[in-house]
Amino acid sequence: MSFTVRKDARGVVVIGVDGQLIVGNRHELKQKVLDAIEAGDRKVLIDFTNTGYIDSSGLGALVSLSKKLRDAGGDLRLAGLNEDLRTLFELTKLDTLFSIADSPEQALAGF
Repeated sequence: MSFTVRKDARGVVVIGVDGQLIVGNRHELKQKVLDAIEAGDRKVLIDFTNTGYIDSSGLGALVSLSKKLRDAGGDLRLAGLNEDLRTLFELTKLDTLFSIADSPEQALAGF
């Protein structure tokens, strides 16, 4: 499990989640987004292209981060959810909270 952080040409912070987003690593993801907010960044994309599983604590972390970014005048978007993860977001109605794109490129174009 690892995270990658990069900034695209338009200044969007792109965080890649490699593996799973679970109780054991959700704080690391939260810290990366909080660090970006503290640095003045307001556009964050979380790329789940290489993610196979998200547990309830991971979903909770995403909801919390979305609120923090909105409160700071920013925007959190998600991309690259596989079919199972997309179903999870639909069942929990979180697909109505997040802007979800099929690919990171598609999400970046929407910022």
